[in-house]
Amino acid sequence: MPDAVRCALEELMGEQVREAIARTEVLEHSTFARLHGRVRATTRRRCIFLRGSAAEFFGDPALMLHEYCHVLLQWESGALTVSRYLCECLRRGYWNNRYERQARAFADRHLSQFHALLTAAGNRQSQASTG
Repeated sequence: MPDAVRCALEELMGEQVREAIARTEVLEHSTFARLHGRVRATTRRRCIFLRGSAAEFFGDPALMLHEYCHVLLQWESGALTVSRYLCECLRRGYWNNRYERQARAFADRHLSQFHALLTAAGNRQSQASTG
């Protein structure tokens, strides 16, 4: 994970998730992700499986927030389990299940702040490397 992303996530989500962020693996070009249809990413506890590259993922702040919401707020808390997710999908479909709605809302609510934090973290890194 790029340092700027880590710093921005920690600042956005709070110090209490610092260790969970550090423990979360991002696996690119994942066969597991491709088994989930057309999704760009899927999650399990402490893991984000990507259809594409990590560079593409870390270049898409909205997708990052969505997936880190699943991992840090849903899986880590125990609210999200495979069986609960499947039940939600059967009842409400993929798009309308509560876990997807919550992750979309989280990403929408925090996207502009996350952009600003990413920019600030990138600027701090640039200043540190040149000065």
